[in-house]
Amino acid sequence: GGCWHQCCSGRNNACWAPGARRARCYCDSYCERTGDCCEDYHTVCRRDAVGCAVGPWGPWSGCSSPCGVGSKARSRQVTVPPRHGGEPCPDLKQRRGCLGEHPTCGTAK
Repeated sequence: GGCWHQCCSGRNNACWAPGARRARCYCDSYCERTGDCCEDYHTVCRRDAVGCAVGPWGPWSGCSSPCGVGSKARSRQVTVPPRHGGEPCPDLKQRRGCLGEHPTCGTAK
């Protein structure tokens, strides 16, 4: 069975070829998870694979709580989206705890 005619990204049940013993083999990137890729999938389809690339982390936001326990976050952008079954993107957001210590904290109203 061969993928020479087509390679598909994601899960695509229409992206198959007749494989060994009249069983279908697949040429979509999901076949790597399900283990039913055509035998030439890696040589034919993976050479076009482009892995995800992301930019640098942005600055941390301010603490969500001016007094006491809160959280802050930062994010980054995708610079090159994955194509042809390339590496998926890593996390684009990070969150961490923080303690708001505004000068007005702890003063009685």
